[in-house]
Amino acid sequence: MSLSLYFDHAATTPLLPQARDALLEGMARWANPSSPHAAGRAARAALEDARNRIKAALGWPGEVVLTSGASEALALAIGRAKAPLMAVSAVEHEAVLRLAGDAARLAVDGRGQVVPASCALAGLVAVQQVNNETGVIQPLAAVAQAVRDAGGVLLADAAQGAGKLPLPEADLIAISAHKFGGPIGVGALLVRDWALLHPTGGQERGYRAGTENLPGALAMAAALEAGNAWLADVQGLRDRLETALLESGAEVIAADAPRLPAIGAYRMPGKSATAQLIRFDGMGMAVSAGSACSSGSLRTSHVLDAMGVAQPNEVIRVSLGRETTVDAVGRFVAAWRAIAGLA
Repeated sequence: MSLSLYFDHAATTPLLPQARDALLEGMARWANPSSPHAAGRAARAALEDARNRIKAALGWPGEVVLTSGASEALALAIGRAKAPLMAVSAVEHEAVLRLAGDAARLAVDGRGQVVPASCALAGLVAVQQVNNETGVIQPLAAVAQAVRDAGGVLLADAAQGAGKLPLPEADLIAISAHKFGGPIGVGALLVRDWALLHPTGGQERGYRAGTENLPGALAMAAALEAGNAWLADVQGLRDRLETALLESGAEVIAADAPRLPAIGAYRMPGKSATAQLIRFDGMGMAVSAGSACSSGSLRTSHVLDAMGVAQPNEVIRVSLGRETTVDAVGRFVAAWRAIAGLA
C-alpha cells in the first residue's frame, strides 16, 4: 500500500512500529492473565503495567476497562450505566445511535455543535469529542458542566480524539487503539468512578467478561506513548489542502468550527460522492464518504443532514495522518481538479 496516497486515517491508521513491537512482545507472553501459576502471574503483571501506561499517557486519573474497541466500550457504558440514557447528539457515531432507542436527539447548529444548555439532563448524556465525518470538536467542557449541574452523567466517544487531543471532560470515555496507530481489536472504556456502572462478573474487575487481550493492551500503550507531535504538521498540510480546494470551487464543511486538523469534509459541486470515490480509488488514492462503518450503504449521512448541509451526497471525507506529505497533498489536489473537470 502506498501510504502517501492514503487519506482515510479516520477509518483506521497504519500500525506504528512501536505498537507492532509491543504486539509481538505480548504474543510471546501467551499465558492467560487470569491463571494463578507463575506464567499467568507474569502475564497479569504485564497487563496491569500496560493499563497504568495507558492511564499515564492519557493523563487519566480514573479506571480503565479494556475492551475490543470503542464500539464495545460505548455499548458497555450505555448498557451498564446506573443512569438511564436520556439523550445523544444527533451527530453521534452509528455505534451510539444503534443503542440510543427512544433517547432524545440533541440538535446541532450549522457548524455541527450541540448547544451545551440542551444537555442539562439528569441521566446519561452521550456527546462525542470529535465527529468522525467532519472533524468538528464539540464544546465538551461546557457540555460536561451543564450535565453535571443537572445531576447527569456524560459519556464521550473519543475514538477520533484520543491520542491526538487531551481527553475531554467526561465521566465515561470510549477510545479505540487503531485510530491512533495501535492495532485493530483493542480499546477501552475510561471510567471516572466505578460507582457509575453495574458490574456483571467476569474479568476486568467484573465489568467486562472475556480473556484479556494482553498483546493488544501492550500495543495500545506503546501507540499512545508515541505522542501526537505530528498533529502540528498535519494542521499545516490541511490548511494547504483547503486553500487549494477552495480555489478549485470546493465547499469546506464546517469551515468556521473548531475541527481536528486530521479530518476534513469537502463538497465537490455536481459530482456525487460515490463517483468521486471511484475516481480517486482509480488514481490510487483512498478517501471515504462519511463513516467507514456505514459508507457501504446508500443512505445520506445523518451527520450532514443534522447540520443542514446542502447536497450532502456530494461530500467526501479526507483524513490525514503521520505519513501524509506535502507531495501527497499536492497530488490529491491535482486529482480533485481533474475529477472536477478543472484540469
